[in-house]
Amino acid sequence: MKDLVIIGGGPGGYVAAIRARQLGLDVTLIEKDAVGGTCLNRGCIPTKAYYRNAEIMHDLSRAAEFNLSVEGLKFNMEQARERKDRIVKNLVKGVEKLLADHRVEVLKADARLTAPDTVAVSGQEIKTRNILLATGSIPASLPLPGAELDGVVDSTALLEINKVPPRLAIIGGGVIGLEYACIFNAFGSQVTVIEYLPAILSLLDGEIGKRMGVFLKKQGITVHTGTALEKIEKNGNELVLTANGKKGDLSIAADLVLLAAGRRPWTAGLELEALGIATDAHGFIKVDGNFATNIPGIYAIGDVIGGLMLAHVASEEGIAAVENIAGHKGQVHYHAVPSCIFAFPEIATVGLSEEECVNKGINYRIGKFNFAANGKAMTLGQTDGLVKVIADENDVIRGVHILGPHASDLILEGTILVQEGIKASDFAGTIHAHPTLGEALMEAVLDVNGQAIHLSPRKR
Repeated sequence: MKDLVIIGGGPGGYVAAIRARQLGLDVTLIEKDAVGGTCLNRGCIPTKAYYRNAEIMHDLSRAAEFNLSVEGLKFNMEQARERKDRIVKNLVKGVEKLLADHRVEVLKADARLTAPDTVAVSGQEIKTRNILLATGSIPASLPLPGAELDGVVDSTALLEINKVPPRLAIIGGGVIGLEYACIFNAFGSQVTVIEYLPAILSLLDGEIGKRMGVFLKKQGITVHTGTALEKIEKNGNELVLTANGKKGDLSIAADLVLLAAGRRPWTAGLELEALGIATDAHGFIKVDGNFATNIPGIYAIGDVIGGLMLAHVASEEGIAAVENIAGHKGQVHYHAVPSCIFAFPEIATVGLSEEECVNKGINYRIGKFNFAANGKAMTLGQTDGLVKVIADENDVIRGVHILGPHASDLILEGTILVQEGIKASDFAGTIHAHPTLGEALMEAVLDVNGQAIHLSPRKR
């Protein structure tokens, strides 16, 4: 009998398998596709490969600012796709080697639960003391007339195109929608984003979302918020989107339409209902603080349980779950989960937003510093954005929000500040090298108590 069978080899499942082996458990990992899951194969990594292409295109479009003359610049989407595929393939091989080096048994097949201690796979049944479900999520569909038309794609399909669409319409102004908007705008597409809610990036700090809207417009990306899409129709070789927005009816022509309306749990074929595993109204598996389901011996982590649907969260949940299974005390620090958006400029956030502080009744103070006043940002020619730090009435840093160059790297220091509950006054005196972008974070923290050096005094 196995100690643990893990179903799903994404960033939650494969990390859990490795940690379980470190703890001495006998583990079988079942994955029907390639290890690495959505993140490595169809999400984080391939989009970041394209983001790098877009980043270079974005910089070259501003070459004159750096006294360069660039002529005859062309972008080859097919070759970019091949580069993306090579990166993904190499990383998959790396994960496979890690699993082999840790002596994790890996089965490539579909899996089905037949009992709380039994998994059916490849015509055999595996008996196990524990089962960990890490099957992830898939793009959500929309009950929209015309959603089934050729040329209407989800994020997975968009990664496989070989030509840049002249006109790209994106349904959804969340993280996925805006990352693709910036990428394909840099590639040369005329991009239009349609968002049903009153604002883009509605889960972020409101100020960050508003400022990002300004920068998107500056790049030539059209964004319609508070707009309901009614239907998509075919008109010759183009697609026509009919919507109703703040200014009345809209008709938007596109060559390709991306449905970026979020993701839903992937549990098809597991037979959850037959075992009585509890799920919520949206199909996400319910778990307790130890990631245990209502059925003893069956656990679940990652996107399939909802919450913060991020690869690094799934990994931490996988580690915590197997530590609990092995008799240790594993936990995830949900109050300090960093989240990054690879747009132009980048966005990164950790901890509470200003709106969340208001809703929780937390008395707070804010410190800000604009990248326009940062020397390193000036030399990079990337001065859009700011760092925003939120501290409570006890001076404890509760949130860090960054919109600007290399935000995804800068948030690492912010994550430590939030996780450890460091006071802004205690952070003062932490020396930051000059000239660096990190000085903007230092100044924003100092500004919480009116001590920022490179800011004019402001009324409080």
